[in-house]
Amino acid sequence: MEATATAFLSSAPRLMVSTTSIPPLLFPQNLNHRNLLLLPSSNSQSSSICLNRRSLIFCSRASLRGNLEVTGVPTSVPVRVAHELLLAGHHYLDIRTPEEFSEEHADGAINIPYMYRVGSGMTKNLKFVEEVSSHFRKHDEIIVGGKSGKSSIIAATDLLAVGFTAITDIAGGYDAWTHNGLPTE
Repeated sequence: MEATATAFLSSAPRLMVSTTSIPPLLFPQNLNHRNLLLLPSSNSQSSSICLNRRSLIFCSRASLRGNLEVTGVPTSVPVRVAHELLLAGHHYLDIRTPEEFSEEHADGAINIPYMYRVGSGMTKNLKFVEEVSSHFRKHDEIIVGGKSGKSSIIAATDLLAVGFTAITDIAGGYDAWTHNGLPTE
């Protein structure tokens, strides 16, 4: 007998999923703030099914750590949680420009810019992943922070896409860090 489940996702059309490997308990309260749900597969291989707003995606590595980082969706945490992670041994990767970093930065942060100032605009650091890889191993626990949190989520996603497995985005970035009075150098 085939199980049928219906998931109602905010601002998305109703999604019908029909398969024997998905339990019929897809409720909105099981979705995180990005409207994503990770479901383990019933087959013997390490795999899972990721349900998002628009599609059903098969993710062969998604159940490795049992969370969404492996599927390419970075976790974002408030700055106070990020500070606790830093105290617990995570590395702080500051992706702001060298000029912003040299003015002030979080204690112990390592600066690898995601963007550089060029004239009156900004351009992406094409060696960003390579530079991060020269400082960190793929399984190092890294919190990624930018100025306001907008570019750090993109940088964190890029790192996950190339195989980094323990990446956490700092919501609000360095602006929120200083606003909360967290330690700086």
